[in-house]
Amino acid sequence: MTTHKINFIDNPAAKSGFVAITIDCAKVLKSWKESVYSYEWLDQSGAIKPKAALKPAEQDKRNNAEQAIALNKPIPKPILGIGVMDNIEIGTGRAELLTLIDQGHTTLPVHVPKGQEKDFTPFLAKPKHASNSTT
Repeated sequence: MTTHKINFIDNPAAKSGFVAITIDCAKVLKSWKESVYSYEWLDQSGAIKPKAALKPAEQDKRNNAEQAIALNKPIPKPILGIGVMDNIEIGTGRAELLTLIDQGHTTLPVHVPKGQEKDFTPFLAKPKHASNSTT
């Protein structure tokens, strides 16, 4: 699995009222499993389905995402939110987000509504530190 640097850009749908954060992909995926839409991409264990197991329309979206990633095209940051069942919902960029996770990315930038920023605290990626020394 290759996890090369992705050319992320701000999502045009997140012009105002959104903030960019970096998420822990495993935590987000675990929460999104509770979504009524997750069955399209996740199996019952919560793992991302192989491309061949996706419905044709979702396979097309996956193919488009894979091609854009391979060609290093700009990828709009996905937009996430907290749904009515208090789980993660993916507003836009689902194919790109899930394809990147399936390719081995463990943290990714996304947009979330400013009013839900605190709700995303449990899903934030832990910052990497250059050293363990303290001053």
